[in-house]
Amino acid sequence: MRTIRRLIYVEVLKSVGFVALGFLCLFFFFDFVDEMQSIGKPDSLGYGVPQALLYVALLIPNHLYELLPIAVLIGTIFVMARLAQSSEYTILRTSGLGPWRALRTLLVLGLGFVVLTFIAGDYLTPAADRVSQLLEARYKGVFSATGSTGAWLKEKQDDRSFAVNVASISRGGNLSNPRIYEFDERGFLSALTTAQSARIGGGSWHLEQVERQLYDTRADADRAHIDTVTMPTYTWPSTLTREMVSVALLKPDRMSTAALFEYIRHLNANGQTAQRYEIEFWRKVFYPLSCLVMVVLALPFAYLHFRQSGITTYVFGGVMIGISFFLLNNVFGYIGNLGNWSPMLTSAAPGLIYTIMSLAAFGWLVLRR
Repeated sequence: MRTIRRLIYVEVLKSVGFVALGFLCLFFFFDFVDEMQSIGKPDSLGYGVPQALLYVALLIPNHLYELLPIAVLIGTIFVMARLAQSSEYTILRTSGLGPWRALRTLLVLGLGFVVLTFIAGDYLTPAADRVSQLLEARYKGVFSATGSTGAWLKEKQDDRSFAVNVASISRGGNLSNPRIYEFDERGFLSALTTAQSARIGGGSWHLEQVERQLYDTRADADRAHIDTVTMPTYTWPSTLTREMVSVALLKPDRMSTAALFEYIRHLNANGQTAQRYEIEFWRKVFYPLSCLVMVVLALPFAYLHFRQSGITTYVFGGVMIGISFFLLNNVFGYIGNLGNWSPMLTSAAPGLIYTIMSLAAFGWLVLRR
């Protein structure tokens, strides 16, 4: 059995590596073409072809994380179908490789891909994304938030609450055009502070070129007024750290599981919605496990009978199944966020659907036939 396992493992690893390399090269080319529009701009501060190539290369870990389950499915299907076409799998079956032993063999291999996917998503992607931020801030001037309105954070201090908006971070580490909305104990807007820039340090925000608008909402309607004060600097005590702002500016799928968990706790503690981040947290928990589903889904292809040219059809079918899983995983995330579904169920649903499909195919093609 050790020889059989070595044969299957080596063939699957080579096929999955070849498929993953092909996908990564394709995405690298598309990303580089998309990045060429930023090369040579007057405000790009020396952003040329070498910097663009480095920036695109830093996107590879995230692509690897997203593509690994699909590559595992396609590569395993190709190996299983090729073994069946050449009658090698028939010889393996007569040598004692029964359905359950074959399933166990592939699941052990799938666990290795689960670990690799987790490392790519939890360690390689966040580290590469931090470097890409520095590169973008250095050569493009600023690192903008992912949303059109910037990043929003919320904080409570005694009976007052604050909503903070940050548009971007400059390459010097300063926050550009921050806005701080202050609300009193009744929930009414009491002050608005805007600044040209801000720097975080020492448990406070140090604002420069500040304008504060103080709203007197306690007076009668005919005496209500707004006081505007301008000052060169202003210090706002806050527990919001540079890391929290960086997390808010990042895409959730580029964050590690631990960072997502800590940020969700911060949002919940300050009464801010965390639905989007909770869905992404559970997605990062369940997504590596989809590699197990993919190897189970590929096993029935070893029990099919192929004509000489029939293997290409089944491999193409594997490509379509992998793409459909990727699309379904993203669609469920968007729908769950809009419909306020349970984050755990929303993230687990695509994997559960394909698990049922794989077990049904295994039971029908392998056990019954």
